Amino acid sequence: MIKKSKRIISASITGSIHVPTMSEYLPITPDEIAQNAIDAANAGAASVHIHARNPETGQPSSDLNLYRKIIDKIRAVNKDVIICITTGGGLGMTIEQRGAVIPEFKPELASMNCGSINWGLFPLGERYKEFKFDWEKEYLENTKGQVFTNNFEDIEGMLKIFRDNGTKPELECYDVGHLYNVKFMQQKGWLEGKPFIQFVMGINGAIAANEYELMNMKQTADRLFGENGYEWSAFGAGRQEFPICTQNLFLGGHVRVGMEDNLYLSKGVKAKNNAELVEKMVRIMKEFDYEPMTPDEARETLGLKQSVFTR
Repeated sequence: MIKKSKRIISASITGSIHVPTMSEYLPITPDEIAQNAIDAANAGAASVHIHARNPETGQPSSDLNLYRKIIDKIRAVNKDVIICITTGGGLGMTIEQRGAVIPEFKPELASMNCGSINWGLFPLGERYKEFKFDWEKEYLENTKGQVFTNNFEDIEGMLKIFRDNGTKPELECYDVGHLYNVKFMQQKGWLEGKPFIQFVMGINGAIAANEYELMNMKQTADRLFGENGYEWSAFGAGRQEFPICTQNLFLGGHVRVGMEDNLYLSKGVKAKNNAELVEKMVRIMKEFDYEPMTPDEARETLGLKQSVFTR
C-alpha cells in the first residue's frame, strides 16, 4: 500500500510558452530534451511531460520524428519513468497536429486540454528588446489576438483518440469552468475511469496562481467529483510554481515543476536544467515529511498500464 505521505512529481521539460531568448538553458534539441527528462527522473520525477521543438530554432514543433527521437533516447536509458506526451502542442497548431502523437506512440499518459482560454503571452515579449530567433517576437505578440481553442467537438474527438489507443488523459484545467467541462465529459460517457486533473494556474487569460484560487479549484473539484473521486496535481506559472506546489502537498495533491512553467530556481537565479527544479521540490517535500512516488507507484495511483514504448 502506498503511503499517504507520497506524492507524484511531474517534470514539464520544455513546453511551448518560453522562447530561447528567455533562457540559454531552455532545452531545445531532442538530445537536450531527452537528457533533461532522464536527469529529472533521476532526481525524483515519476512522470516527464514532453513537447518537441525545432532543433535549429527552438520553435514548438508537431514533427513526430522529433518526438520519436526524444522518446527513444529516454527509453534507451530509463525504462521506468512515465512519459506524458502533450496534445496541447504549440500555439497555432491544428487539433489534428496536436493529437497525432497518441496513435503514433500510444503513451500511457498524455495531456488533454479541457476548455478554451485566451493565452496572453504578449507581455513576456515586451520585456525584451532583442530576440535570438526571428520567430520569437511575432509568436509572443500574436497571442494578443489568439484564443487557445478546445471546444466540445475538439474534446470529444480527442478523448475518442485516447480511448482507442489506451491512453489515460491528464486533464489540464486552466480555470474553474474547465472542471465543469470534465464533469460534463463524465456524464456524456466521453471520459472513463477516475479522472486525473491538473490545475494549471497563472496563465494570462485564465485563473490566477494564488492560495485563494487553489482552494477555489480544489473545493469545486471536491463538490463535483467527491473528495476521493479524482486524483489531482497543481502548479503555478513562473514564481508561483513552488508556492502552489507546496500548498498542494498539504491539500493531498501531486505537484508539477519544470522549465515549461518556470525558468528560475530562485529569485534572479535561472535553473540550469529541469533536474534542479525537481531536486528543489524534493527538498521541500522532505522538509514536511513527504516523499516522491516512484513511477510504478504513480502508475498504481493513476491506474495506468504501461504503453508499448515502455517495454
